[in-house]
Amino acid sequence: MAFFSIILGILLLLFLVTILKLDTFISFMLVCISVGLVEGLTITESINAIQKGIGSTMGSLVIILGFGAMLGKLVAESGAANKITNSLVEKFGVKNIQFALIVTGFIVGIPMFYTVGFVILVPLVIAIASKTKLPLLYIGLPMLASLSVTHGFLPPHPAPTAIAEMYGADLGLTLLYGIIAGIPAIMAAKFLLGKTMKRIQPKLLKEYVVETDDRYKVPPLSVSLVIALLPVILIGGASALKIVVSNNPVLDAIGNPAVAMLIAVLVAIYFLGVKTGRKTKDVMKILSTAVSSVAVVLLIIAGAGAFKQIMIETHISDRIGDTLGSLGMSPIVLAWLIAALIRVAVGSATVAGLTAASIMMPMVGSAGVSAELLVLATGAGSITLSHINDGGFWLFKEYFNVSIKDTLLSWTLMETTVSVVGLLGILLLNLFV
Repeated sequence: MAFFSIILGILLLLFLVTILKLDTFISFMLVCISVGLVEGLTITESINAIQKGIGSTMGSLVIILGFGAMLGKLVAESGAANKITNSLVEKFGVKNIQFALIVTGFIVGIPMFYTVGFVILVPLVIAIASKTKLPLLYIGLPMLASLSVTHGFLPPHPAPTAIAEMYGADLGLTLLYGIIAGIPAIMAAKFLLGKTMKRIQPKLLKEYVVETDDRYKVPPLSVSLVIALLPVILIGGASALKIVVSNNPVLDAIGNPAVAMLIAVLVAIYFLGVKTGRKTKDVMKILSTAVSSVAVVLLIIAGAGAFKQIMIETHISDRIGDTLGSLGMSPIVLAWLIAALIRVAVGSATVAGLTAASIMMPMVGSAGVSAELLVLATGAGSITLSHINDGGFWLFKEYFNVSIKDTLLSWTLMETTVSVVGLLGILLLNLFV
């Protein structure tokens, strides 16, 4: 009966989102009520569970995601992202252009949501390809692999942060382990897809090249780098220092993701906003735009939180946990597989990761596996096999001016490579963590 209910819920979610094209949040609400009714809850009890789930999930995430959106927007609007890209390309030279853009994608991808990072960096890739005469995909795919790792593996991105909250994982350790597992995944995409990157040579679309705003000063490279990486420096650094210095209230505060993001935003407001010549009210307008852009993501996460609570209230999660635990499969592989299957069906990496996390929750703590590695496994599964039901698929196709076939042979292959190699890295880490 437990599997009947969960299968019914996922199939209904697929039908509403992919066939009827209904809003994801509304779809989650309908699925939650339907599963609740099938499991014997009244509509009122289902609504109460939904409210409880949204509250418990969003309570600690709104601050992090809101500040994350603000920081990413300031990095983009100030020209800091462009500065990082141009400086690294100049430093590395044409011969090492791929490494330059991999580093750029990683640095810029950390504070930005995936779509924002994509729209900011791909025009720069097009401009560089035009200038150097190198194949567009040869330059662009490794950078996008880097962006995918930050999106699927690393806090403060929405899905990894929300999954870590659901699993009770430490965000600092998740970040550190994610970097360790993510780097080989990025490099695998670079080396394994070399022939593909050179074979597919689309015509460059110059209309996507961005223009810089000459009215304001562009922050220097050192400032741009430090501010873009400040959340990682604070959260990851505090977690590393706690290994040596325990029970330190200052480290606890600095390593708190909400505090770290607040510090980063305040620093960015001054150095990327006011100091570049913008008035405070103009900087605040940038922040307001950033917050409005994250509303859809917050609602998707809220819907997943409601789904999680419905499964807890109806004890579906306990029954599923008992059943899955008896299969003998590695929880890491299981988390990856569930997320991957939902990703293929739904398209959205965020929905896939959070839905899989809801299913995996009962196994956390009793599986003998680090909660942080389960976060990474779920995130890795959620980015695999992107195809025609994923917005990122079409974004890539249009910006890179390639056919659907070539998008499958490049973008889809890249996402899958990052996902599978990331899983292997996580399994290897599990031997030592």
